[in-house]
Amino acid sequence: MSRPLDPKRVALVAYDGLATFEFGIAVEVFGLRRPELRVPWYRCQVCAIEPGPIRARGGIVIEVRAGLPALRRAGTIVIPGWRSVDERPPEPFLDALVAAHARGARILTICSGVFALAAAGLAAGRRVTTHWMHAAALATRYPALTVEPDVLFVDDGQILTSAGSAAGIDLCLHLVRTDYGADIASQVARRLVMAPQRDGGQAQYVPAVVARPPDSSLAPLLEWMQRRLAQPLRVAQMARRAAMSPRTFARRFREATGTTPHKWIVHQRVIAAQQRLEVSRESIDRVAEAVGLQTAATLRHHFSRVLHISPTAYRRRFARPRPVRRR
Repeated sequence: MSRPLDPKRVALVAYDGLATFEFGIAVEVFGLRRPELRVPWYRCQVCAIEPGPIRARGGIVIEVRAGLPALRRAGTIVIPGWRSVDERPPEPFLDALVAAHARGARILTICSGVFALAAAGLAAGRRVTTHWMHAAALATRYPALTVEPDVLFVDDGQILTSAGSAAGIDLCLHLVRTDYGADIASQVARRLVMAPQRDGGQAQYVPAVVARPPDSSLAPLLEWMQRRLAQPLRVAQMARRAAMSPRTFARRFREATGTTPHKWIVHQRVIAAQQRLEVSRESIDRVAEAVGLQTAATLRHHFSRVLHISPTAYRRRFARPRPVRRR
């Protein structure tokens, strides 16, 4: 009888023509030691899918000791892009992905990496995403997929896909949040000097005809809003603080964040609720009130919609144990 796979044993796929930034994202999140977190962190290994030197973009050559057999031990496999959406990956690699999926491994892709999944037949009938530039080609080439062209990432259980490169950071942090909880994910985000994680359903940034670049001056306002999640926050109030009309503010907010003020606030409140559920013994009603969602029913609705788990089940999974008092 085979032993169950450890989801925190991560294999990072390397290939000739490696997407350097996407690979770096995976190494940064899963491959760095994080003793300050005081939890057993991921065990990460780079695996080459083909022999010979691995030449990454930008003139970098990396030495990889492990090959395809290492994928057999991985509970999570990360495919950081693929060198060409028009090139079918090597058959031994596709066979290894199919076998890993059958064993129960999670497979996470960044940007064009989803084309490898699709070529292996693992994404058929699933919701997936990719960079907006490749979405139409993916949907046309693989009609059995449900391609979501305007979201940052999709978590479809064993298969997790992300849009453009930076969205890979959001998906990797989402996986950390799934495995370790909101507080640990927030600490990793702070080390990355990132704002709290963006919701996967948030829109991708796509080209638009604009007279000038999107406004980036809303950061102080977003910080102000985060400090006041327990309070009623209305668009008119935010617009006044930003010295804009409500219509202009709504447009600038979407340009800066990819979503509406209401959806952004709800998502931040869900994140705040996650953290309180982990570290406190407050009732669900009290947590809802503290993060601005007012009632337990409202909290349950948004929490389950965003995270696909109830607040009570989340607390059972991620609550920190109480320290033992010595007499």
